[in-house]
Amino acid sequence: GLAGEGKRPVFAVYSTFLQRAFDQVLHDVCIQNLPVVFALDRGGVVGNDGPTHHGVFDLSYLRHIPNMTLMAPKDENELQHMLKTAIEHDGPIALRYPRGNGFGVPLEQDLKALPIGKAELLREGKDGVLLALGAMVYPALEAAELLAAEGLHLSVVNARFVKPLDTELISRLAGQYGNLITLEENVLQGGFGTAVLEALEQQEIYGVQVLRIGYPDAYIEQGEQHELRAAHGLDKAGIAASVRTFLQNRRP
Repeated sequence: GLAGEGKRPVFAVYSTFLQRAFDQVLHDVCIQNLPVVFALDRGGVVGNDGPTHHGVFDLSYLRHIPNMTLMAPKDENELQHMLKTAIEHDGPIALRYPRGNGFGVPLEQDLKALPIGKAELLREGKDGVLLALGAMVYPALEAAELLAAEGLHLSVVNARFVKPLDTELISRLAGQYGNLITLEENVLQGGFGTAVLEALEQQEIYGVQVLRIGYPDAYIEQGEQHELRAAHGLDKAGIAASVRTFLQNRRP
């Protein structure tokens, strides 16, 4: 109602609880293309609250809805810019961010709207590229450092947007490297990595080898965030191990 009258409502909610309002998101907001901001707290694993509270499905259940824009910040500074981006966007938009403290990065005083659907290249390498989303960006950078010490040099991209994707950058990197590794704190089914695969198919880019790293098709057990990320290969050591194996086993 507020959005229909020209307001810019910001609905802040746990990722897992927005599941209960799926029909309202689809029919009451998105079908009318209303400018509602969904601020999704606790995107990813949340710790000891257990399987009912892990926010590992939102990328999958939101990105297929027409008119929805979906993004995730790499840190608290980018989060404030994304909130400004969301409030100025003329349509439904969701930003998801993890539970816990920020990374301690400086907060810029001048807020800026980010270009919708544009990613950020943070590091350049020659052996492959890590397309990381949200809370996975810093672990991706740390994994790239570990691999660089072994002679494997990876580019790292802060994807920022799940919908729309930066298809221009993705297609360029796919052609340049011949391989892509996606990282997300979401289930793999229907998530960010799936969106990248769909983009490659839609652009008729074939022969690119893709590794998707995320959570399996299962309810995630109870545990501390760092323990769960490590158990599922989403910390820097796990990412480095998966990428190392992937690059070593690549088809010629």
